[in-house]
Amino acid sequence: MSGTLYVIATPIGNLEDISQRAVRLLNQVDLVAAEDTRHSGKLLRHLGIQASLLSVHEHNEQRQLVRLLDMLADGRDIALISDAGTPLVSDPGYRLVQAAHRSGYKVSPIPGPSSVIAALSVAGLPTDRFSFEGFLPAKEGARQKVLQSLVKDARTLVFFESPRRVLATLADMVAIFGPERDGAVARELTKAFETVRTAPLGELSTWLQGDPDQQRGEFVLIVAGHRADAEDAEYAAAEEVLRVLLTQLPVRQAAGLAAELTGLPRNRLYELALRQR
Repeated sequence: MSGTLYVIATPIGNLEDISQRAVRLLNQVDLVAAEDTRHSGKLLRHLGIQASLLSVHEHNEQRQLVRLLDMLADGRDIALISDAGTPLVSDPGYRLVQAAHRSGYKVSPIPGPSSVIAALSVAGLPTDRFSFEGFLPAKEGARQKVLQSLVKDARTLVFFESPRRVLATLADMVAIFGPERDGAVARELTKAFETVRTAPLGELSTWLQGDPDQQRGEFVLIVAGHRADAEDAEYAAAEEVLRVLLTQLPVRQAAGLAAELTGLPRNRLYELALRQR
């Protein structure tokens, strides 16, 4: 019989979060395919597990496929783990999983920690529909373009962000979604300095700017979905204000004055003014 590829979730911080089933299988499999063998080796040693490790990351995954599929064909079991959390969520591994399915081998999930689900569970925002957007582009223009494309999305939006860019990303969110749009910052989940804060985006941005200690670690940012009734009414009124202002003022001045009068983002009003012109 052929082997099984187990996709095993590992802790995102607190090592007590690993399941008994995960520990049992990590002890039993013939090979552990890990994103970073040095990082995963520390976890396995902590758990008292002696396992054969193979590095499988975004740069070598395609090259490792033949070896891994041959092992499955020989009846040997493989565990796929990432550096933290549930594999394949913003992590490599889908090529291996896809190839195993196409070759007819069993692929079995061993569920457990996920920073996306953990953050959603404590954010206090709707979770009946959500969209995981991963990491936004590092460059400001590309990042703003992606956020702009999500302005009307009714689903709760979930993002990963690095400490180097979290302030800039929050500032872009305030400018594009508006300071009153509800959001949440989940930082260092399950770790010693865990922080979860839910508030309008404007408040979250101000709070984070004022506390350098909170600007460290790993971040999950959550933004409430678009509420058509409230926001559409606001922009409909703003368009009428712009219509009047544009009879007397240039586009940029009209957008700036409309932003002061309505409290809506200046860049959004500038785009509306350009369309009216």
